[in-house]
Amino acid sequence: MRALVTGAAGFIGARLAQMLIDRGDAVVGIDNLNDYYDVELKKARLSLLATERRFQFQKVDISERRAMEKLFASQEFDAVINLAAQAGVRYSIENPAAYIDANLVGFGNVLEACRRAGVQHLVYASSSSVYGANSVLPFSEHVAADHPLSLYGATKRANELMAHAYAHLYTLPCTGLRFFTVYGPWGRPDMALFKFTKGILAHQPIPIFGYGQMVRDFTFIDDIVSGVIEIIDRPPSGCPTWSGSHPDPASSTGPFRVYNIGNSRPVELMRYIEVLENCLGKRAIKEMLPMQDGDVPATNADVSDLERDTGFRPSTPVEVGVKKFVEWYKSYYHQVDG
Repeated sequence: MRALVTGAAGFIGARLAQMLIDRGDAVVGIDNLNDYYDVELKKARLSLLATERRFQFQKVDISERRAMEKLFASQEFDAVINLAAQAGVRYSIENPAAYIDANLVGFGNVLEACRRAGVQHLVYASSSSVYGANSVLPFSEHVAADHPLSLYGATKRANELMAHAYAHLYTLPCTGLRFFTVYGPWGRPDMALFKFTKGILAHQPIPIFGYGQMVRDFTFIDDIVSGVIEIIDRPPSGCPTWSGSHPDPASSTGPFRVYNIGNSRPVELMRYIEVLENCLGKRAIKEMLPMQDGDVPATNADVSDLERDTGFRPSTPVEVGVKKFVEWYKSYYHQVDG
């Protein structure tokens, strides 16, 4: 398979590119290498892929239509995996324009390029943030997710709707994957585990929002990427039993599907921090704070559809995943115990 991975310098994108190469696929990776967080970390991820014969990198921004047209005119792709996006719930409050440009304009360019090129399968990253105000747990793809609580969540839900329109109009196979709180080695510095680790090692207070009572479905990076690969190999077809009188949000008459990918074992934030403290051998100085705008009290993924259709179910416990992150962090930043 020849695959295009957008956001290839990102946390998930770089790991996906490596795992696709490892199984024998050819990968073209693109990224705009923006400065939302440390560009050197992005370059370091790419450096791991640079020696791979079946990997090619181009600096391309998906929000630039002509650059995308040029890319698709020069190469053919069997599958496109769109992981390029402006991430982060809280940053969407500070800089909404970045989300409009990358997540809406950019995704529109991806859809149009795939349509014109006749791509066999477009797989794109959605998010558990689309569930927003939904409070019935676990979150199911078969329940409407129309009340996002952040612009980030709204753009991801919009991606799903845009993909549905293209699947319906042009028979473009599209699968959206709702990721649940991804963590692990090479993670993003704006995410909680990264911030907590940095703060604890520096003997600085770590901010704990929601007074530590929030619950998250923390999902290890390799579980996320394994789920993505399982889905890539299974382009959707139309659901023959789909009915407009009782519309199922997870499928359609066209080649469209939405899946959750989560560990399906929600963990309280304080337990997550306790595991991290044990791995670091240091206690955190905790600063208890109220929930932030855009946050939700709990997430929990129903992954029964993913397991039924692929046979795969995420399984890495936080005790294992956090330990692997800490080992990577100490190695990458040359941290010495003691």
